[in-house]
Amino acid sequence: MHLNHNNHHASLSTTPSPPSSPDPTTRLTYLSLDPPAPDPTSLLSDHLLSLIFSKLPISQYFSNSLVCRRWLYLHGRLVQSLKLFDWSFLDSGRVFHRLPNLSDVNIVHACIRVPRNSSILVTRKYFSVHLDSKLSENRFIDEGNLLPTRAIDKGLKLLAESYPNLRRLVAIGASEDGLSSVAKECQILQELELHSCGDLSLRGISGCMNLQIVKLIGCVDGFYSSVVSDIGLTILAQGCRRLVRLELCGCEGSYDGIKAIGQCCQMLEELTLCDHRMDGGWLAALSFCGNLKTLRLQSCKSSIDSSPGPDEYLGSCPTLEGLHLQRCQLRDKQAVGALFSVCRDVKEIVLQDCWGLGNEVFGLASICRRVKLLSLEGCSLLTVEGLESVILSWKELQRLRVVSCNKIMDSEVTPALSTLFSVLKELKWSPDSRSLLSSSLAGTGLRKKGGRFFKSYKG
Repeated sequence: MHLNHNNHHASLSTTPSPPSSPDPTTRLTYLSLDPPAPDPTSLLSDHLLSLIFSKLPISQYFSNSLVCRRWLYLHGRLVQSLKLFDWSFLDSGRVFHRLPNLSDVNIVHACIRVPRNSSILVTRKYFSVHLDSKLSENRFIDEGNLLPTRAIDKGLKLLAESYPNLRRLVAIGASEDGLSSVAKECQILQELELHSCGDLSLRGISGCMNLQIVKLIGCVDGFYSSVVSDIGLTILAQGCRRLVRLELCGCEGSYDGIKAIGQCCQMLEELTLCDHRMDGGWLAALSFCGNLKTLRLQSCKSSIDSSPGPDEYLGSCPTLEGLHLQRCQLRDKQAVGALFSVCRDVKEIVLQDCWGLGNEVFGLASICRRVKLLSLEGCSLLTVEGLESVILSWKELQRLRVVSCNKIMDSEVTPALSTLFSVLKELKWSPDSRSLLSSSLAGTGLRKKGGRFFKSYKG
């Protein structure tokens, strides 16, 4: 079992032991028959001692809890976050006596029955698991490696009844019954992350009226293959209308599902799609997200939208401020053009390690006239010519970051581009390790010296 409080971890698997070869003075101390010295902390009330403990570094929680039973008892009441690795700790009820004030619980690792001492560790985007040598043909985790759904639902019911003030929950393989228990008992639950949960199980969280952050992880290659489709997205949208952030990983869906989210969840500000399996035409539904501020697309291995349709039907997101693309396939010019069209009012564009982003594809971003920040990293096909053709048309550009874009050369920077650089509020320029410009700008006043530095370059 690992304890986590404010993003720190403490392990309860070790116990202190006396020195293996104590010196004579130490040995006399062990053999002394004198009564133990009085404990000065016994004069302090539990409330006051707990207040003192709460001011100590989190790293000292484990060692302090081993001093005596009282300290163990008091430290258990300070812990608010738990990542569970041993299901029996929950199933036996010990967790409720040991840690009565939890508000953040993650049970995913405890639900996966794999050897903890294996030397094989597989890490995916969302978690790491130890595996034995008996792997199945196509998957790292078989259905038999997960606890039965009935056992998981029972554990969720126990958690919900014991922690009505639960604010964050991470679970896997739960059904509608288990999630319904959580929705009924945990009225202030604000953040929920569900792994390997299908459409129908999402009916269980329709009663979570105060949910603000939801992460749904459907299909993960090699681990599990549950299906979250338009049905599940519609159920989620109709039941959880206060969503502010939604992340869909390995989920299916289409125009209808995203439209339902936009129409019902009018407070939605941040939408993330990772390794999505959306049907063609889903981009047009983004226009229904009337308060969307940030759109993130991650690990889109195929086209972002296989059939976006004509521009006149796409609409736009007028409130959108940030567009972030990471490890996405951008070779489909029609799909990329549709994306930039929907996001034409965006103020920040971040492109990181995207494939196929050449000059012609990047030129489609010229439709975004209000960009103030552009960040490019790992865009190996883009050249200075392609960069210049777009950013010179952005009259509001204030910040530019170009990192690890190997075809962008210092020697190709034109006077027009150097003039733009000299008036930027922020410039990070290190397209490759040979860039002279990045080293020359170190420690200089960019606004004052940038233009003069670039005069030696010719287009």
